[in-house]
Amino acid sequence: MATSSATAAAFSHDRFSARAKVFDISPKFYFYDPEGRVIGFLKQKLFKLKEDIRLYADESATQELLTIKARSVLDISATYDVTDARQQQKVGALRRKGLKSILIDEWTILDVNDAEIGLIKEDSALMATLRRFLTNLIPQTYHFEVHGRHVGKAAQRFNPFVLTLDVDLTPDPGRTLDRRLAAAAIVLLLAIEGRQD
Repeated sequence: MATSSATAAAFSHDRFSARAKVFDISPKFYFYDPEGRVIGFLKQKLFKLKEDIRLYADESATQELLTIKARSVLDISATYDVTDARQQQKVGALRRKGLKSILIDEWTILDVNDAEIGLIKEDSALMATLRRFLTNLIPQTYHFEVHGRHVGKAAQRFNPFVLTLDVDLTPDPGRTLDRRLAAAAIVLLLAIEGRQD
């Protein structure tokens, strides 16, 4: 099945930003291209025991792009399967590193066969500790690696009221990291890790 134009637009960028509106009753997340156009939207449902997150092309929520589903209920080491909703094809998975992520956010990137291919990690243990125990005003930076090579980062803007991540995947011109998997990772960093702050 051919990839839709909305799907292609959403995942064609090596730079994009994601912003969370966390003060709404149900948190909303927006993805923007480098020109500031909306290329993705999701509204997180509250009080779900098992995460089932849907990323859409825009606020109309008529064109589903990605499905991100937890395999288990309330697991601190949960694995989230990422599926291209248009093609109904799994693109990989992301696994939170459980107890380790209590001190420093860390996720494993898995391919379609659940083989480990990469890592997403918060910038440093010292900064992570300061954020958790002293102040959440210190912006976070996440580094992305695939097969041991740095392929990009997501840097939080300093703003105590709006959680925004600026994503730069330009160090990965060969796209060894599937941009759909990268987008799903950003969703989880905003929606799951963001609850800690």
